[in-house]
Amino acid sequence: MSARERLYLFDTTLRDGAQTAGVDFTLQDKIMVARLLDRLGVDYVEGGFPGANPVDTEFFSASRTERAVFTAFGMTKRTGRSAENDPGLQGVLQARAAACCFVAKTSDFHVVHALGVTLDQNLEQIRDTVRAAVAAGKEAMIDCEHFFDGFKANPAYALACVHTAREAGARWVVLCDTNGGTLPDEVAAIVREAIHAAPGDHLGIHAHDDMGLAVANSLAAVSAGVRQIQGTLNGLGERCGNANLVTLIPTLKLKPDFAERFEIGVSDEGLASLSQLSRAFDELVNRPSNRYAPYVGANAFATKAGIHASAILKDPRTYEHVAPESVGNRRRLLVSDQGGKSNLLAELARVGVEVDKADPRLDLLLATVKEREALGYSYEGAEASFALLAKRALGRVPDFFSVESFRVMVERRHNAFGERVTVSEAVVKAMVDGDPLMTAAEGIGPVNALDVALRKDLGRYQPYISDLKLTDYKVRILNGGTEAVTRVLVESTDGDGEVWTTVGVSPNIIDASFQALVDSVTYKLLKAGAPAEGQPS
Repeated sequence: MSARERLYLFDTTLRDGAQTAGVDFTLQDKIMVARLLDRLGVDYVEGGFPGANPVDTEFFSASRTERAVFTAFGMTKRTGRSAENDPGLQGVLQARAAACCFVAKTSDFHVVHALGVTLDQNLEQIRDTVRAAVAAGKEAMIDCEHFFDGFKANPAYALACVHTAREAGARWVVLCDTNGGTLPDEVAAIVREAIHAAPGDHLGIHAHDDMGLAVANSLAAVSAGVRQIQGTLNGLGERCGNANLVTLIPTLKLKPDFAERFEIGVSDEGLASLSQLSRAFDELVNRPSNRYAPYVGANAFATKAGIHASAILKDPRTYEHVAPESVGNRRRLLVSDQGGKSNLLAELARVGVEVDKADPRLDLLLATVKEREALGYSYEGAEASFALLAKRALGRVPDFFSVESFRVMVERRHNAFGERVTVSEAVVKAMVDGDPLMTAAEGIGPVNALDVALRKDLGRYQPYISDLKLTDYKVRILNGGTEAVTRVLVESTDGDGEVWTTVGVSPNIIDASFQALVDSVTYKLLKAGAPAEGQPS
């Protein structure tokens, strides 16, 4: 096998990702993201525009990566100023970064109407900026903004911008599909033309996802000759986002068309951390993870149908295009009204419930699952409730406590400061070892009040649940009208760092919530090895 060519990965999450609506990186966020990317094995981490705001200025006061090339972003110098007298350019050159990436207009329309300069003046700006960066000892790059649209309108000028940047000493000249409107075959054809202006091992691709084609366009550009790919974690970016490096990396490493021709800086170990990294990044930016994301989504290797599950158990390649473990994900054979015994056995094994496949109680358990899902329960996202349901059917859940009754009151009133407030109060009556325990608590809402009241005093079980806390609460109305059914998912965690989800279903949202809360407490007691009711502690 001949030596593979090197592909370089350039991450722009801290610039392009920061343009996403609702995303605002703090300094510590930026430092953490840079470390995540450095450990993953990307080649370049672009940190933003030094001088644009106090956070970016502080971020560039030190180099933030050990392996990856830390990169500052900026604009080409302004017409009428020398490179030495352009404060924006000098701010980028003086940043603690080994490389600089400058955005340049390469569409004649944008040069004339956005910059307000002549075509020749724009070429001069590109040339002088690159030379200044090289003279400062930086690795210089030019992002050719609106390159593909510019090429379609005036190919000679767009290519002149590429040639000028490369001739001035740019290590990389990056072709940008800035509005995300170019098709893969167009990208490939235009890249092949661009190689006449600069060799492919000095060309990059920067694709936006406005048609959902950023990953496809990036791969088309690589096949046509570019050797640098720019993108972001989870495809974060303005409008519809940027090329998703989390999708591109496993494709480049695992698909023979690319893996046999190219190598990237991400190791097999880095690839196996990809699912965790993707979800950790979503947590950092406070966004729900996409369960359907390629490779790393929770449902990327999930199936319901029983016949599919049987085939997967015999040969996973029949329905899985790569091994889930290679990207740090896992196979999920969902227990549902469409699944059969193969799904059930696989899911029982996954949640740690050992059972003989000939056990007659399995048929009853499967029927119970299907009956409850017909009522609105869903165990695909509530594995703790499924584990309890299964263990109860198999006689493996002891009696810890029982709830005799609960009551919730919501009152709007004026507090001592004369402010109008809404207060929720809950009362829960439980039985532990035959003794009644009644607790009351206030909360910021009825569910919070119930949660606090339920866990306030469970007698001798209190030490087992002292580190239990509710971390998320989701509600879905399953059917509208006056007979609406509500499904509630409650996510909980404890001091061990384990996270689990429980489900409740009822026409009454409070009742559904309380079911899920009781399951969460019961799961914690079972997990902690608490003794059954009547047994010594």
